[in-house]
Amino acid sequence: MAKKMTPLRVIPLGGLDGIGKNMTVFEYGDDMVLVDAGLMFPDDEQLGIDLVLPDYTYVLENEDKLRGIIITHGHEDHTGALPYLLMDLQPKVPIYSSKLTLGLIEGKLSEHRVRSPKFHEVGDGTQLTLGAFSIGFFSMTHSIPAALGVCMSTPAGTVLHTGDFKLDQTPIDGNTPNYLAINHYAAKGVDLLLSDSTNATYPGFTPSEAAVGPALRHIIKNAPGRVFVASFASHIHRLQQVCDASVAVGRKVVVTGRSMVTNTRIARELGYLHIKDEDIIDAYEVDDIPDDKIVVLCTGSQGEPLSALSRMANGEHKSLSITSRDTVIISATPVPGNEKSVAGIVNALSKIGCSIYDKSQTLVHVSGHGSQEELKLMIAMVKPSYFMPVHGEAMHLRAHAKLARQMGLPKENIFLADNGDTLEMQNHKVRLGEPVDSGVVYVDGLSVTDADPVVLRDRQKLSKDGIVTCVVTVSHRSHRTRDIEIYSRGVSFANDDELNRDAQDIVRNRIEKNTDADVGVDQLRRGVRNGLSNFLWNRTHTRPMVIPVVMEV
Repeated sequence: MAKKMTPLRVIPLGGLDGIGKNMTVFEYGDDMVLVDAGLMFPDDEQLGIDLVLPDYTYVLENEDKLRGIIITHGHEDHTGALPYLLMDLQPKVPIYSSKLTLGLIEGKLSEHRVRSPKFHEVGDGTQLTLGAFSIGFFSMTHSIPAALGVCMSTPAGTVLHTGDFKLDQTPIDGNTPNYLAINHYAAKGVDLLLSDSTNATYPGFTPSEAAVGPALRHIIKNAPGRVFVASFASHIHRLQQVCDASVAVGRKVVVTGRSMVTNTRIARELGYLHIKDEDIIDAYEVDDIPDDKIVVLCTGSQGEPLSALSRMANGEHKSLSITSRDTVIISATPVPGNEKSVAGIVNALSKIGCSIYDKSQTLVHVSGHGSQEELKLMIAMVKPSYFMPVHGEAMHLRAHAKLARQMGLPKENIFLADNGDTLEMQNHKVRLGEPVDSGVVYVDGLSVTDADPVVLRDRQKLSKDGIVTCVVTVSHRSHRTRDIEIYSRGVSFANDDELNRDAQDIVRNRIEKNTDADVGVDQLRRGVRNGLSNFLWNRTHTRPMVIPVVMEV
C-alpha cells in the first residue's frame, strides 16, 4: 500500500526555454529514467561559448537511481549533451534508442573519446521494464528516421511523451506514426501527455516530406552548372530525396562537411540511406566530371562560419568552389537566432552571382514538427487527463496550452512549466511539486562550467567598447609617479596622441593625490581605474574595460 502512495515525479531540466537542450527526468521512488540529453547552440549574447547544455546536477546527485537513458531520436538537441553527461556518470548506465540513433550517438562519443556505454536497440512496439517503470515505444514521423515516442507506466500513473513529431501520412521510408499504439495506450488511460510544441503557432497541417522531392528534382534537373544543397546532416530523409533526384537526372553526388560525411556514412551502413557506391564520388574527383553532372550535399544551412557552404561561399574550401553558373539550395529553416548568419551566407553567394533557392521561393523545405491541427489530433487521440507542452520557447508552450484548452482540457489540468519545475503524480492525479535546481552549463573550449554571468558580461563589454590597460610605476616610499604607459585594444581613440597625454595627466594626478605612505596599492589601482574610466566617458562617451596595473619600485 505504501508503494502506491509514492509519487511519480516529472522534472524537465531543459527544453522549456527554447528550441534545444531537451532533457526530462522521470523519478519514482528509488528508480529514475532520463529521456533525452540535448544541447543548444549559443546566441549572439553568449560570446565565445561553443555549446549550451542543461544543468544535469540533479541527475548526478541521484545517479544511484538512474536505470537508463532513453533517446527519442538522433538530433543534436536530444543527443548533444550525452558525451558530457557520460563523462560524469558511471559507464554502466544503459542507453535505449533506435538503431540509427545509437549509431549516431556512437559516432559522437568516439569524437569526444568517451567510452560507449551499454547500448540497447529498441523500436516500434518494444516493451521493457526499468525498475518501477513499464515502458513502451511507438514509431513517430519526424525529420530524421527512427524517431520514437514513449509511454511510461508506474503504480502512480501513466505518462506519454511524444518526442518530436509530425503526423506525416506519406513519409519517405514508409514508416507512418503508429496510430494503433497511441490509441491502445489511450484506451488503457494516459494521465499526463508531454507533447512537442515547436510549431504550435502555425495553423493547419505541416506538409509531408514527400512534397519536397519534386521541387528538388525540378531544380537539380534544370540547373546549368553544379548544384549545392545545404541541409541538416541528420535530415536523412532530405538527403535521400536529394540522392534520388540526382541519380534520376544523371548526376553524381559529392558529400562534404564533417558531420555530413559522418552521418551519410552511418546512415548508409545501417540501411537508412540508399544510394549506390558508383553514384557517390569524392570531392577531389569533381574536376573530372562536367559541372552539370554534379550535386554537392553540404553542411551550412544555419550559416555556421566553419561549415562547408560558408567556406565555399568565401572561397576558402580546399576542394570545391561556387561560380556564377552554379545553383545553391538552402533546404532548411534558420533556427531562431541564426537568421543573421544565414543572411550573411546568402549575401556572400549573391555577390558570386549564383542562383539561390530557399523555402521562400519554392518548396525545398518542410518542417519536421506538427502544426496546430496535428497537435490537436494528438490530444484527441491520447485523451490525457493532464497536459504539459514541452520543446519550445514560451510563446510555443503557451500557444500549445491554448490548443489544449480548445480541446476541452480544464485550465487547471494544463501545466506551463519552466525548467526545474516538478510535476508530481499520485493516484493518477497531477499537481506541481517542489522545484529542483536547474539552469545551463556552458561548453567553452575544453572547459565545461556553470553559467557565470560575470564572464559573459565582461566579454560583451570587451566586444562593444574594447579594453584599456594602464601600467603605472611609482616610488615605493613616496608614491611619486615614475612612468605611465597606456595600451588600448578595440577602441576608436587608440591613435589619439592628445587624448593619451591627457589620460596620463589624469592618472598622474590621481596617484599624486595619494602620497600618504599608508595608502595601499589596491587603493591606488581603484583611483586609477575610476579616474581613467570617468575621463574616457567624458571625452569619448565610451566605457572600455579599464585594467590598472600599479607597480612599486
